[in-house]
Amino acid sequence: MITLPKDALSAASLTGSFRAGGTDLQARRARGLHHGDVIELRDVPGLNTISPGPTGGLKVGALTRIATFAHHADVRKGYPGLAAAAAGLATPAIREVATVGGNLTQEVRCAYYRNPNLVCLKKGGDACLARGGDHFLHSCFDQGACAAPHPSTLALGMLAWDAQVELADGALLDAAGLYGDGTNPRTTHRLTQGQLIVGFNLPAPAANERSAWRRVSHRNNAEWPIVEAIVRVVFDAAGQITLARVALGGVGNTPLRAVAAEEALVGGPLTEARLMAAGEASVKTASPLPMTRWKLPVVVTCVQDTLRDLLTLETP
Repeated sequence: MITLPKDALSAASLTGSFRAGGTDLQARRARGLHHGDVIELRDVPGLNTISPGPTGGLKVGALTRIATFAHHADVRKGYPGLAAAAAGLATPAIREVATVGGNLTQEVRCAYYRNPNLVCLKKGGDACLARGGDHFLHSCFDQGACAAPHPSTLALGMLAWDAQVELADGALLDAAGLYGDGTNPRTTHRLTQGQLIVGFNLPAPAANERSAWRRVSHRNNAEWPIVEAIVRVVFDAAGQITLARVALGGVGNTPLRAVAAEEALVGGPLTEARLMAAGEASVKTASPLPMTRWKLPVVVTCVQDTLRDLLTLETP
């Protein structure tokens, strides 16, 4: 078993895949979707800590358990929307085992991709099988050939706080650098063979900011979202919104920002009328597939309700 980062990087640069919590990797191996070597990272020292970042934020080791991240006092205080998202994703058992880095780089949950007897675009085939089949729970923002929605909840935090991941070689990637624009159907993230996330870097929260998270899930598959949203709003001393982030999950091949919703929020106080308008604007650029148009009002309501949650918090 390889336990040193340099050994792990050397092995993974050939045919290996990293395993930390292993919740997704083991599931794919069980279905015959992964056949390469496994490089165990569980006992690598120094990658499971949460510490102050260089600019006043937090540096979160990639091996930090999601449950640990969700309940860490500094995360809950500075990034309550992200803490709530981490505390609500998947199931309690998975959160105790799965890691921050693993959540950011897991594979899609599309039934066609997960079926070992089918070869979709993501597995080297010629077509997205969901487009011609059952895509009822797939993307309503059509970004490219693959219709599967992106699976990472913590990726929404990258969008809401302009966070970055740090790689073992020192490179820093924002959400666009890590996930691309959704047009490459072969990959769910842009890491190349042997690249390893070692940290998740959160900038310092702004003064007078609020954040919240909500998820809408299918009753029979509650650990995966139909739609989820993290909203982050920053106020000036007069209570006017100076910055807004609305990050959406479960709706596209990458995590997405609802820029039109953000623009509808900035420039005034957070009122019922303003949040209602922002919710309607959140689907302004949506391009649903034939079976996913029903998701659009769900997105609208999810964004509105998440923003409404901010009204119950203390006024800046």
